[in-house]
Amino acid sequence: MVKISVSKARERLSEVVEMSQVEPVELQHYGQRAAVLVSPQQFDEMLEAFEESQDVAAFDASLAEEGANLPWEQVKADLGWS
Repeated sequence: MVKISVSKARERLSEVVEMSQVEPVELQHYGQRAAVLVSPQQFDEMLEAFEESQDVAAFDASLAEEGANLPWEQVKADLGWS
C-alpha cells in the first residue's frame, strides 16, 4: 500500500488516482491514517464481500438463536410447500 500525505496528494491528485487503480493509497494527515483511496473495482469487490459476510453472519446468528427447532418437513408443510 502506498502512503502519501494529504498535502502531497492534493498537489498530485491525478497521479494519486492513477496509483489507486493498481493498489490502495493511504492518505495521511500529520502522520495518521486519514483515508484510503481505492479503485472503483476494488471498492465494489470489498462491498460485495462485506455484504456476503453480513448474510453469513445473519445466518450464523439465526442458527445460534435459542428455542425449539422445527423439523424441515414441518416448515415446508406450514408454508404449503409439500
